[in-house]
Amino acid sequence: MDKVVLGLSGGVDSAVAAHLLRESGLEVYGLYLDNGLPGADAAREAAASLSVPLTIADSREAMEQYVCTPFAEAYLRGETPNPCILCNPAVKFRALLDEAKRVGAKYIATGHYARAENGAVYRGQPENDQSYMLCRLTPDEVNALLLPLAPYKKTEVRALAEELGLPVAHKPDSMDICFIPDGDYAAWIERRGITPPPGDFVLDGKAVGKHRGIHHYTVGQRRHFGVGFGKRVYVSDICPETNEVRLSSDDAAVWRESFRVRDVNWLVPPEGEIVCGVRIRHSRRELPTGTVTPDGDGAIVRFPAPVRAPTPGQTAAFYDGDRLLGGGFIVK
Repeated sequence: MDKVVLGLSGGVDSAVAAHLLRESGLEVYGLYLDNGLPGADAAREAAASLSVPLTIADSREAMEQYVCTPFAEAYLRGETPNPCILCNPAVKFRALLDEAKRVGAKYIATGHYARAENGAVYRGQPENDQSYMLCRLTPDEVNALLLPLAPYKKTEVRALAEELGLPVAHKPDSMDICFIPDGDYAAWIERRGITPPPGDFVLDGKAVGKHRGIHHYTVGQRRHFGVGFGKRVYVSDICPETNEVRLSSDDAAVWRESFRVRDVNWLVPPEGEIVCGVRIRHSRRELPTGTVTPDGDGAIVRFPAPVRAPTPGQTAAFYDGDRLLGGGFIVK
């Protein structure tokens, strides 16, 4: 019987994934990555209910190096990073491969809503597709990957968990960053001893108020400024070099027809310029079609019509139909 190492978080998705993998004839081993915050007990309970052996691995050092420090540094550069995209290839999936090697497993698996077949990753069900989060995986990670939730919607997974009598069937989804459970990333950055100073909001070239520090804002933001401007405004740019948050009263100021991405990870290396679907954030919106021109380790992305707020620090993921081609980080 082939073995598979599953990332077991203690939530409903990974619990149902464990059941499906075992039903397919695989011997399932669970791996929980301990980042120093509560959660291990839920993973132990899920593993016990499924009769799955569980390994708990200390991930704090790897998380700090590959996720937490880059996450904080990105905000200080005026960017808006996605920590899951940083974590998946460098921490989570690397740990799964290491554990698979230790126990002699052929496969690794997670509860992501996407499809993995024959060394390729594809979009999952439109209602809950998470393929975007996997765009920076390595070839070794993709080649060993199983994603048993691919055919399912989240409502169907919860119904199956209830039918199976799993204790996590009604556990709420986790919507926060795993290492910032209260969701307040600005306060988390400040608790690390980093407090960017207040500076100017700039509207039409004039200072119109004081911001609380650039780490509180993101391009395209239109509320939660902490000060009134008498009209709706949008963050059009964040300038760490001048400590300014630039605003516009016209939403058109945050739409772009092109942008550059750096450090592209290609799952399917192109032979030259390609026309493909481009996702610029994790959302359910249909993919706009763009032209992607490789440029060194990055690429230039152009659209026939503007797209809203391609945000520095976020990831642009590229698709050929449903197949995930890769992704890189959006720059100013």
